Amino acid sequence: MTQGKEYCLHERLAADTISLGHSRLCDVRLMNDQTWPWVLLVPALAGIREIYELSPQQQHLLIQESSALSRGMMEAFGGDKMNVAALGNMVPQLHLHHIVRFEGDPAWPGPVWGKQPPIPYDEEQLEEVKRSLAPILSRLGDDSAA
Repeated sequence: MTQGKEYCLHERLAADTISLGHSRLCDVRLMNDQTWPWVLLVPALAGIREIYELSPQQQHLLIQESSALSRGMMEAFGGDKMNVAALGNMVPQLHLHHIVRFEGDPAWPGPVWGKQPPIPYDEEQLEEVKRSLAPILSRLGDDSAA
């Protein structure tokens, strides 16, 4: 972690995602693409680019939160596979993608990145996905809210 800096969400993540609230460790963000149920966990710590830069306690909490989010998303959306990834090639700030995949989805079985332009949520769809995610987010921490 870089001393003297405060957490700030990377501009690309801010532009491409919608805030769902906060877990104990992370800023929880919904990718604004209705093609896939897709949530990001962004540790709310300044200067973190890699998981190994987190303290052992933070690493443990990140895995707990990621596992709870993954399980909840699979239950809520009934997917065939959960993809979890921390790539960071375009956005260096540490963030974990959680994407519910379905056999026959537009990118199946390949990765979702670059397959098609994102299809933003309309207001009704956004409220529906937030309702679906609300019980999951409430289990991630005291401050989570959809």
